[in-house]
Amino acid sequence: MEFTWFGHANFRIKAADATLFIDPFFVGNPSAPSSYKDVDECNLILVTHDHHDHIGQTLELAVKHDAEVVAMFDVIQNLMKQGLPEHLGVGMNIGGTVTRRGLDIQMVQAMHSSSTGFPAGFVITEPGGLCVYDSGDTGLFGDMELIGKFHAIDVAILPIGGRFTMDAQQAAYACKLLKCKKLIPQHWGTWGILDQNTRSMAEQLALVAPDTEMIELAIGKPMTL
Repeated sequence: MEFTWFGHANFRIKAADATLFIDPFFVGNPSAPSSYKDVDECNLILVTHDHHDHIGQTLELAVKHDAEVVAMFDVIQNLMKQGLPEHLGVGMNIGGTVTRRGLDIQMVQAMHSSSTGFPAGFVITEPGGLCVYDSGDTGLFGDMELIGKFHAIDVAILPIGGRFTMDAQQAAYACKLLKCKKLIPQHWGTWGILDQNTRSMAEQLALVAPDTEMIELAIGKPMTL
């Protein structure tokens, strides 16, 4: 898989036949290195919840690129009212799995809030078995251990910024529960109210989950794992 971070919780992942975005927040994102108008390829979008800094430019990108949107059923219904073509809406709910462009995508719970429906995370598995868990915005919850039991997680994308999500200490314990091989931190540094670097994350990971390797992506620069 190729990962590109566009700041905050906005990721592009290229795997199988998919060029997918997760929570494509560009407008108003001070960390985004480019505009959503510069996106030249997108055929799948995953939305964890519909706060503005996560749903972002989902509608614009979906319409422009004819990209399917996978999200909580209620979020999809609301997007359709705003102009999302019905054939692009892939509504689902916690525990469900859909297969799109060669990827198995399971929706799992998250502990957060959402304007519509409920917040969620996604477990994405490609044909070769590589497994990625994006928790979305969440606090720490014990059932992360079950997610780790049901999936051999290679990469976990977890928020570390605090205030609205887990902080570094809680994210490190999440890695212990998940038994993930690698961690990509998200939801940090965007605004001053969030943790501004990953130093604390690295320290906590060494103490709590030393078998998990942290990978800090440079904004806008693709990395293949």
